[in-house]
Amino acid sequence: MLILTRSLGETIVIGDNIHIVVRQINGNKVRLGIEAPKDISVHRLEIYERIQNENVEGFDLEFETLDDNQDYDKD
Repeated sequence: MLILTRSLGETIVIGDNIHIVVRQINGNKVRLGIEAPKDISVHRLEIYERIQNENVEGFDLEFETLDDNQDYDKD
C-alpha cells in the first residue's frame, strides 16, 4: 500500500487518466473529488461490496433456475 500526504487542493494521479483531488478537510473527514473515465466504476467500499454480493446472489439464483430447467438423460 502506498501512503501519501496531500493538502487541500492537491492531486494524486493514478495511471494516465484518474485524478483524485483533496476538495475539503473537516476535522477527521476528507472530501475527495475523483475524475475517471466513464468506463471505470468508482464506488465507496461498502457500495462495491453490496454490488459484488448482489452479483453473486443473482448468479446463484440464475444457476439454480437453469439447473432446475435442465433435461437430464436418466439411464
